[in-house]
Amino acid sequence: MSAALLRYRVMAWIVGVLLVTLFAFWGLELFMPEGSTAQHLGEVVTQWLGVAHGWLYMVFLVMAALLARKARWPLEFTVVTLICGTVPVLSFWAERRATRRTRELMATV
Repeated sequence: MSAALLRYRVMAWIVGVLLVTLFAFWGLELFMPEGSTAQHLGEVVTQWLGVAHGWLYMVFLVMAALLARKARWPLEFTVVTLICGTVPVLSFWAERRATRRTRELMATV
């Protein structure tokens, strides 16, 4: 189960960092003057990072589902963990929460 936890944690951090970065560049795209270098940079980075984040989020979902099955997380806990992966910064809280719960389970087994 520790390997599944590690895979989940790596993907949770990758997805979380990409999501925060994506929102920062999305802000550039939206709030910088039209046609400016910053606005163009935000547009290009958002386009590419958005696609990368989408694909990596799917990998995150698979890793989380595999860990949830091995750790026998309740359905509600699993769903909240998966949904929190879509909210910037909240995804880091969900990762810590899931890691703590899984490590507690591993200590009792």
